[in-house]
Amino acid sequence: MTVTLKLATSLDGRIATATGESRWITGSQSREQVHRLRAAHDAVVIGAETALADDPELTVRLPGYAGRQPARVVLDSRQRLSPDSRLARTAREVPTYVVSTIAPKPALVALGVRVLTAPVLGEDRPDLTAVVQLLAAEGLANLFVEGGGQVAGGFLRCGLVDALEWFRAPIVLGGEGRPGVGALGVASLAGAPHFRRVEVGVLGDDLWERYAKT
Repeated sequence: MTVTLKLATSLDGRIATATGESRWITGSQSREQVHRLRAAHDAVVIGAETALADDPELTVRLPGYAGRQPARVVLDSRQRLSPDSRLARTAREVPTYVVSTIAPKPALVALGVRVLTAPVLGEDRPDLTAVVQLLAAEGLANLFVEGGGQVAGGFLRCGLVDALEWFRAPIVLGGEGRPGVGALGVASLAGAPHFRRVEVGVLGDDLWERYAKT
């Protein structure tokens, strides 16, 4: 099992302005590379807030691409994902999972959404270690976590992130902007998640930094 966390942020690590505007912080070349990375993983993982705010497709959309689409996974404790969302409406075309802490809602199941029930771990959030195991049991061993900030923080806090793919745009959004990584509860530098940089590249105006867990 491997978990790769993708971050697309400003120079100061923000994924949106204070009002929530986020499209697009990074440039087209970075976004194209994200699609390539999606194609290399079994599943793309996001949180409920991202699903509700962006109504994403989470598919691989590259010119001429005819390969397998990764599964889409929404961490959604209360199953707030709308049956009218793009993810739910296309669940029979691309495998779509909702990881919840309550019983499956018939409206989602009827559309082909696969609802997995995970144990609760604080603030009514699913236990991410158990989530990774549940997804691996479904054949989804290589996960590409795309956010948002609370989901990124959760995976880092649990020590589950094996690699980082960080796309950094030359823009500064300030302290009012929404952070790319939520609270980690770090009390000391020694206790912070540590990574080693393995590669740095340039994609248009953006930097693409790749890290591996130490």
